[in-house]
Amino acid sequence: MLTEGLAEIKAQLAQALEELQAVAGLDSDQILVIGASSSEVIGKKIGTAGSLDAAAAIVEAVLEARARYGYHVAFQCCEHLNRALVVERDTIKAFGLEEVAVVPVPAAGGAVASTAFRRLEQPAMIERIQAHAGIDIGDTFIGMHLRPVAVPVRPSVRQIGEAHLTMARTRPKLIGGQRAVYVLES
Repeated sequence: MLTEGLAEIKAQLAQALEELQAVAGLDSDQILVIGASSSEVIGKKIGTAGSLDAAAAIVEAVLEARARYGYHVAFQCCEHLNRALVVERDTIKAFGLEEVAVVPVPAAGGAVASTAFRRLEQPAMIERIQAHAGIDIGDTFIGMHLRPVAVPVRPSVRQIGEAHLTMARTRPKLIGGQRAVYVLES
């Protein structure tokens, strides 16, 4: 059972996930990347006070949303694992990704990634991904794992616990010049 503070963290993230879904419309052919500092969530400096309890609340909220909408999810590790990602093995197969060998732990990978690794059905690790949307909790810098054209999403929730929250969706590149057409009219 979650304490009141942890339940609030989970509820804040659940709301943010719903707001992102409303804008991004993620489905089973798309990936959501999550970067989260549990230290920042509990009001400490990133990388200094990882909280497995806060991590569990975050992972639970994400996995519940994934179950509802069917998209793939990738949990970003900390800088000590070069921001590698935890995914389900079927995500590797679906997107033709390359698996790497490492197991995230709280001191190298972070509390959220290590918790996700233990909670996923068939966890696997990858070095990079091009996700269709992302949530960054605590300024972990997920941009390297988003597709090239990221569009900010402004949530009503500005923080998860004490951590700053940013979100983005992506869109295809618009190419061409002044004669280019982007939407086919009937």
